[in-house]
Amino acid sequence: MTRNGRGAAAIALFAVAMLVLLAGCPPQNGVDEGAMAPPMDPAPGAEGAAEGSAIKIGALFAVTGDASSLGEPEADTAKMLEKQFNEAGGIAGRQVEIAIRDTKGLESEALNAAKELVEKENVVAIVGPSRSGTTMAIVDYVEASEVPLISCAAARAITDPVKNWVFAVPPGDRDAVQRIYKYMNAQSIAKIAILTSSSGYGAEGLKQLSEQAPGAGIEIVAEESFNESDTDMIAQLTRIKGTDAQAVVCWGVGKAPALIAKNMRQLAMEVPLFQSSGVANRRFIDAAGDAANGVVMPAAKLIVLDQLSSDEPQMAALKEYQDMFVAEYGREPDHYGGHAWDALHIVKQAIERAGAGADRAAIRDEIEKTSVFVGIGGVFTYGQEDHYGLSPDAFAMVRIEDRDWVLIEE
Repeated sequence: MTRNGRGAAAIALFAVAMLVLLAGCPPQNGVDEGAMAPPMDPAPGAEGAAEGSAIKIGALFAVTGDASSLGEPEADTAKMLEKQFNEAGGIAGRQVEIAIRDTKGLESEALNAAKELVEKENVVAIVGPSRSGTTMAIVDYVEASEVPLISCAAARAITDPVKNWVFAVPPGDRDAVQRIYKYMNAQSIAKIAILTSSSGYGAEGLKQLSEQAPGAGIEIVAEESFNESDTDMIAQLTRIKGTDAQAVVCWGVGKAPALIAKNMRQLAMEVPLFQSSGVANRRFIDAAGDAANGVVMPAAKLIVLDQLSSDEPQMAALKEYQDMFVAEYGREPDHYGGHAWDALHIVKQAIERAGAGADRAAIRDEIEKTSVFVGIGGVFTYGQEDHYGLSPDAFAMVRIEDRDWVLIEE
């Protein structure tokens, strides 16, 4: 062997000896460097659900708090659908888990819950929140995190302008105002007073009422506001009573709109009261009592299902939801739960088209391709320039008579 050969062999033997020695040594500082960087499995939300794992969808609802009349039926619907999806074999052959978080109707709670769902639960998409304010509070986060969101809130600002990752399912406040003003024109109502909540939902209602009034030939003669926690509206209504308003329009959710109806009766105000679709539920009637009679509002068609014509395009979907909800809970559903139904079915169909292992981006793309989905809120068709997907025809105009809903024939 040459000198160079012997030298190379010695070096090789030394290297082997050092490897054996190091293999037997304990890790420095008690840390095994080999364990610090194990092969990383992709997060299910970012890279698709891991083989054999459940597909996880996040849900943000105001189950408690001032907006629980929205969030509670949404959560109940989500639980019901999780059960139904799994009994039918899941989504694209995988079991599904719907991770529900209670926002309590608060912006800070919604943002914290969204972060938990995205960063810890690795959800592939989120449905909700229930309210416009809580939705707007998480829009920037879901956009930055690139997570598909289908909101259950109605403010036009949620989808206008279009955000890449954000969609919505409720018939919106712009269309609701359009329907109200069309009805007022038919009733020769030209001067109105408006009472809007200080919430994000109320602010968007105020914007739509104000912007659409001139084009509809409507003059707003008084503007008042309220907090959803207020317990008396006499002062605002007294000021309105002193004007020549021919009708009052209230825009809010929770208990306050019912209080306004009761206070108007106390003040013997005979002008009609219009409410937003935000209170088109049984809780409003229960809270307002007889003062609810005569109130007019745009509403999803579910609450007048038995009054719709037999050729109504949504009839089969509405009936399916109603029958399933009654069987599960022993009570009638409302359109808030319908928002969760629509959002979860749209996500389900998007995943089925994209494939069980699809990542968030692929699911987002398939949501955007949703076309003529017949749901509870209407018939949805999204597109690159439209993440709202509905028209004013999604609403029915209804009046409360004898504490029940009556479809207004227009």
